[in-house]
Amino acid sequence: MNDQTVAGAAHLLLDAEQRASAVEPITDTWSGLDLDTAYRVQEETLARRIMRRETVTGIKLGLTSRAKQVRMGIDTPLTAWLTDAMAHGAGEPVPTHTLIHPRVEPEIVFVLGERLAGPGVTAARALGAVRSVHAGLEIIDSRFRDFRFRLPDVVADNASSGLVVTGSTGIAPADLDLALEACVLEVDGEIVHTATGAAVQGDPAQALALAANTLGARGIPLEPGWLVFTGGMTDAVPIAPGSHVVATFTTLGTLVLGAA
Repeated sequence: MNDQTVAGAAHLLLDAEQRASAVEPITDTWSGLDLDTAYRVQEETLARRIMRRETVTGIKLGLTSRAKQVRMGIDTPLTAWLTDAMAHGAGEPVPTHTLIHPRVEPEIVFVLGERLAGPGVTAARALGAVRSVHAGLEIIDSRFRDFRFRLPDVVADNASSGLVVTGSTGIAPADLDLALEACVLEVDGEIVHTATGAAVQGDPAQALALAANTLGARGIPLEPGWLVFTGGMTDAVPIAPGSHVVATFTTLGTLVLGAA
C-alpha cells in the first residue's frame, strides 16, 4: 500500500464513522494489508482527527485477553488512540444512532502521572508512572459490516474505537490489587459477565508495560495526564436503544450507562 492507498483507507474509515454506515473490510479489496501498514492507516486517521481539532487524550489497548489473541493469531495486544471526541459522561445516554453496532465492555483505566517511554518498561516501572486507577466502560464500534474483519482491518480502524467512560473515583495503584479487582457487568438487570483484572494480560500493569514498549518501538512515549484503557475485562456485549448497563467493580466503584 502506498501513501495514496493509506490515505484512501483512512478516508473510508472516518467517513463510515461520521455517517454511522458500515463498509466492507479493507482486506477484501487490499489483501496485502499487513499490520505495519495498518498502523500507518491508524496514524493517518489520527492526523485527520487532529486536523479537525480533536485532542489526543490517551491510548487504548485491544485484544488483551490471551483467548482473544489466540483467536486472532497474535501474541501481544493492539494499541489505538483516544481523543477528547470519544469521551462520554457517566450516566449520559449513549447516542446509539451515531454508532453502527455498539458493544460495551468494562475496563480498568490508568491516568498517568509521568511520562512513560519504552522499550524496556517493566510492569513495576509502568505502575510507578500511574497517578490513579479508575473504573471504565468502553463502547466499541467497528466500522465493518456485520462485525466481519481480519486483524489488519481492526488495527486500521483504531481498534474499533467508539466512546469511553471514565469513573470519577481515582485510587492510587498501591491501594488495590489490580489482578484481583473484580467487575460484574449487568445489562437490563441481568448479569452477563464477571471477571477480574487478571483477564487483562494477567495484570493490567503488564498491559500498560506492553503498550509503552510497543509504542516506544515506534518512538511514541505515553504522556502525563493521558488515559490508558487497558482492555476489556470481559467480552463486549451489544447494546441498543433502551439498554441499561451497570458495571460494579470491587474497589473502583460503579458505572451506570443507558442507551438512547
